Amino acid sequence: MSYTYDYSRPAVCTDTVLFSRHSGEWQVLLIQRRHDPYQGHWALPGGFLDENEDPDLGVARELAEETSLTGIALQPLGFWGHPRRDPRGHTVSLAYWGVVDGNELEPAAADDAKDLAWHPIAALPPLAFDHTSIVAAGRKCLPA
Repeated sequence: MSYTYDYSRPAVCTDTVLFSRHSGEWQVLLIQRRHDPYQGHWALPGGFLDENEDPDLGVARELAEETSLTGIALQPLGFWGHPRRDPRGHTVSLAYWGVVDGNELEPAAADDAKDLAWHPIAALPPLAFDHTSIVAAGRKCLPA
């Protein structure tokens, strides 16, 4: 069955806040965006859900596409949906978080990611979209 509406609807995205401890310091995995908006800026791995895609599968797909990481245990963190969070239009992001041993992983930038790197959460670069607030929310989930 097909439905049409007389009004627009927001797009749905997922973002991943992936933490690791390096030299006793919490760090987060960020990608450098290959495309606009925010081309060249650092951001969380993520992207748009495909039509009829479960968010849990979509977040894993986007993480794999941009970082080559698979099989990572992720938990829902929350959602961000300010109407102006994305200059392309109204998007709602379903954010997920997880903790990994970064020394055991070999992430590689791919797809929309020009580069990637672990960044100390105490000294983040300027982030695209509202990703600073998403990282801050994920930080509250970490053990002291």
